[in-house]
Amino acid sequence: MGMADRWMSEEGLTLLRGWARDGLTRERMAGAMGISTRTLYKWQKRYPEIAAALGAGREAVDYQVEQALLDRALGGDLKAQMYWLNNRRGDKWQEHPREKADSTEDEGVTVIVDV
Repeated sequence: MGMADRWMSEEGLTLLRGWARDGLTRERMAGAMGISTRTLYKWQKRYPEIAAALGAGREAVDYQVEQALLDRALGGDLKAQMYWLNNRRGDKWQEHPREKADSTEDEGVTVIVDV
């Protein structure tokens, strides 16, 4: 059995998904696999099973974190709300309001929007 075959087994793919889920870099994964980072990148291109395992692990944890952030925001956590709005609705919610660009004049009254 070749090196790549070992990592395309169900056990190997499970490990790769777990490492990706845990946030390991490609460099650390390659080290744990006993290969170079360059080889891992080649395998990702050559073997769709490996690319899918690495992508699935990260995607799953990203969704979990996103859901946790949303839960906190909806639960009243002000920092989570600010983070969510700044990143998801940046067109309306800016972390650092622009000076004078947000001001409008109406009948001699200057309105400054301070978010």
